[in-house]
Amino acid sequence: MKTAILAQGRGVLSLKTKGYLVHMLTASGAVFAMLALLEAVKENWAMMFVWLIVAFAVDGIDGPLARKFEVDIHARRIDGVLLDLIIDYLTYVFIPAFALFQSGLMPGWTGWFAIIVITFMSAIYFADSRMKTSDYSFSGFPGCWNMVVLVLFALKPGFEVILFIVVVLSIAMLLPIKFVHPFRTERWRMITLPVAFAWTFFGGWAAWVDFDPQSWAHWGLIVTTLWLMLAGVAQQVLYKENL
Repeated sequence: MKTAILAQGRGVLSLKTKGYLVHMLTASGAVFAMLALLEAVKENWAMMFVWLIVAFAVDGIDGPLARKFEVDIHARRIDGVLLDLIIDYLTYVFIPAFALFQSGLMPGWTGWFAIIVITFMSAIYFADSRMKTSDYSFSGFPGCWNMVVLVLFALKPGFEVILFIVVVLSIAMLLPIKFVHPFRTERWRMITLPVAFAWTFFGGWAAWVDFDPQSWAHWGLIVTTLWLMLAGVAQQVLYKENL
């Protein structure tokens, strides 16, 4: 009996340790956010996005690990959801919005408009208790401005186009439009998950070559971004889903 209890204790301790290690992995995103911010201050946009993509990759793997090791049970002193949201706001919203403003892609009042709308609307969205649907997709545009701004840096459209995109996506945060979660939305996951990995690869490639317009990474970004942005809408249309 005593041996069984000790073995059980070691098992619980092991799960607890693994849970807190997952929290530490999530928290490392704050370090990558700081490294990205330091590069943004120096206007080294390529390296800024490299660090943001590293943070994006960490955010992609910590969720499945958290669920596997049941951190809400075995490491519940730390609120993993809150920790994740704090870091996501830094890496998905705050730093990309600063880059969009500071880079000059949106001159004059358009830059001020963009950072105010992006940061304000994203703060509201991140606090929305109904942001997830029954199939673990997102209801409304999920504030992935890091992905949007990276594509804008790569393609460099006119500021009028960027302003239009900012307005449309900000409004889309409030609308019952479905956006898939690459890991958690089961329908089409066999396609969406590899596409998300491909987007990460193409994004890193584009940043690494300093957004060279001749790079094939740009075409990869366009194709993968369109899928990730529109797959949820397509599911709503094809399967008559209501959020």
